[in-house]
Amino acid sequence: MRIIVALAFAGILFSLGSALFYLMRDQGRSRRTVHALTVRIGLSVALFLFVLLAHSLGWIQATGLR
Repeated sequence: MRIIVALAFAGILFSLGSALFYLMRDQGRSRRTVHALTVRIGLSVALFLFVLLAHSLGWIQATGLR
């Protein structure tokens, strides 16, 4: 479970970094920045839904603060 979440988070960070790179390099003249940000949003939503699904199936449990 931790590996899946860590890989998804790494993908999100990589997509964000590539969007910054394309923004600086192309200076807004291409759609690569928009595409990279769209991928980041998709990965973020997928990770959120995966965590919700894992919690509802009992794969992970909330510990709370005590």
